[in-house]
Amino acid sequence: MLDRRSFLVTGTAVAALPRFARAEAVKPLKIGVMNDMSGPYADHQGVGSVLCAQMAADDFAAKAGVPVDIVFADHQNRSDIGLNIARRWYDNEGVDVIIDVPNSAVALAVSGLTREKNKVLIGSGAGSSVLTGEQCSPNFIHWTYDTWSLGHSLGRALTLEGGKTWFFITADYAFGKDLEKNTAEAVEAAGGKVLGAVRHPINTSDFSSYLLQAQASGADVVGLANAGDDTSNCLKQATEFGLGNKQRLAGLILNVTNIPAIGIKAIKNVKIVVSFYWDMNDGTRAFARRYQAAHPRKLMPNDQQAGNYSAVQHLIKAMAQIKSAADGKLLVDTMKALPTYDVIFGKGSIREDGRKLHPTYLLSAKTPEESTGEWDCFKPVKTIPIEEAWRPLSEGHCPFVKG
Repeated sequence: MLDRRSFLVTGTAVAALPRFARAEAVKPLKIGVMNDMSGPYADHQGVGSVLCAQMAADDFAAKAGVPVDIVFADHQNRSDIGLNIARRWYDNEGVDVIIDVPNSAVALAVSGLTREKNKVLIGSGAGSSVLTGEQCSPNFIHWTYDTWSLGHSLGRALTLEGGKTWFFITADYAFGKDLEKNTAEAVEAAGGKVLGAVRHPINTSDFSSYLLQAQASGADVVGLANAGDDTSNCLKQATEFGLGNKQRLAGLILNVTNIPAIGIKAIKNVKIVVSFYWDMNDGTRAFARRYQAAHPRKLMPNDQQAGNYSAVQHLIKAMAQIKSAADGKLLVDTMKALPTYDVIFGKGSIREDGRKLHPTYLLSAKTPEESTGEWDCFKPVKTIPIEEAWRPLSEGHCPFVKG
């Protein structure tokens, strides 16, 4: 079985090979998957996002007559490294589109360069809602989720269920701060109150001091405004501290890829909001089984990884119309003009500010007794319709949106 290291070593060579015969005159669409391949988000994006992008290329490129090459790189959760990779890709290696980019600080830096170079950036792993707000770009599409959607949907739901007071444990960078802010807005709008917050550096291993502060606050709900391994470590240690016995834990960006590290007992009474869950219907199950069979560690996909499949499918559809990625803004405008449809999110669209619109879902954790296997973790509670799931266009204050 391939591990992550061997995937990274062999993956560049595999990605460089043509996936089907093509005419020499046709320039391939070159897509760079940029994310965390070795740190706290590696299992939550990492090689899984690359795999989803390649699956979409294999499924749709030849049929559409759009040759596709895929490369990938590890930004190590550092804006300077991400910016240097993007500059090298754009200037020297012919990359037309960068996708995924978890870690909103990296995404914001790469977005500015992408606009300057008139290329395309599609964020599936990036979360901060400012990417379609004050810092929006006509060369950017926010594909899978954002902090406004997660924070408002889950904050409202848990407050209305009786979680009237909140305390946040927050990752200390753009994504965490935005997620805390968006959730707090929803909590207060629903009649709740935020008692306080504490912030931790990314890739924290010991959450004991933060958990003690949360416990001492006496808040009804402890909101975890972090992601990846940080969420897993925080939840696991919170269970050891017994926080869940008296206070409700809200994993604001918890998903299926967290569960193997923490076990299903650690998510007792937890609700989550996602755009995709592998066990929703026959289509998502079939996609997930294909993904799992190809994954080096046989993991299931989360919504952010699967979002890369959806994004590349739609990107190929737009390229089939305009035949060239030379004008990045034109490619983005073409993607916005076309309705979206795929097995991942169903029907949707892309709004003027770059926000991809589709329904989201409120899920509840299964008990150990309800679960039938390692990946059988959540059950649906309700579908959140598009008009409730996303921030209204008028409230984003995107500078290039008229009116």
